[in-house]
Amino acid sequence: MTIRSARPQDAPEAARLLYDALHDIAHQLTGEAEEEKALEVLEQYFRADEGRLSYRQAAVEEIDGKVAGIVVAYGGDQAAELDRPILDRLRKLKNDPSLALDKEADEDEYYIDTLSVSPQFGGKGIGSALIRHVENQAKERMYRQIALAVVTDNQRAYSLYDRRGYRTDKEIMINGHVYYHMVKPV
Repeated sequence: MTIRSARPQDAPEAARLLYDALHDIAHQLTGEAEEEKALEVLEQYFRADEGRLSYRQAAVEEIDGKVAGIVVAYGGDQAAELDRPILDRLRKLKNDPSLALDKEADEDEYYIDTLSVSPQFGGKGIGSALIRHVENQAKERMYRQIALAVVTDNQRAYSLYDRRGYRTDKEIMINGHVYYHMVKPV
C-alpha cells in the first residue's frame, strides 16, 4: 500500500470514488442530474489545478497500480477560495449569480471534505491510513484541529471516526441533510 499525492491522471478512478462518497452532493456540486454527467464534471474538477475537488487537495492509496482510496482535505480558511471555480460554473449553469454552497468547514480547522475507499479494497485499513495521512498534514500545516462531516444516518462512518477520537461538536446542513460536524485536536 502506498499513499501518495493525487495526480490529474487519477481523475477517472477518483471521480468514481468521489461520486460514491458524495452521493447527492455530487449532483449539487456539478449541477448535473444524471450520474454519467456528474462523473464527467467530477473528472473535470479533479483534473483542474484549482478547486476543492482538485487533485491538489487529494491523496490516494494506490494498490497494484489502482486507486484504492482517496481523501480530499484542505484548510477551512481556504474553503471560500477553493469553492470559487465550482460556484463560477454553477452560477453560469443555473443563471443565478447569488447561488451559494453550504458552509462545511470552520476557518480554524483542517477539513476532510471527502474520504472514499473502493468496495473492492474495503476492510484493509485504507480509510484509517488515509485519515492518519491527513491528520499528519494538519499537524505539519499547524492546524489545531481536524474536522469532517458525517450524514446523521451513516452509522458505519460515524463509528469509524468515533473510534479514531473524533467528537461531534455541532450539526450542520449540507444540501438539505443534517450532518454531524466532528472534530479532533491534532
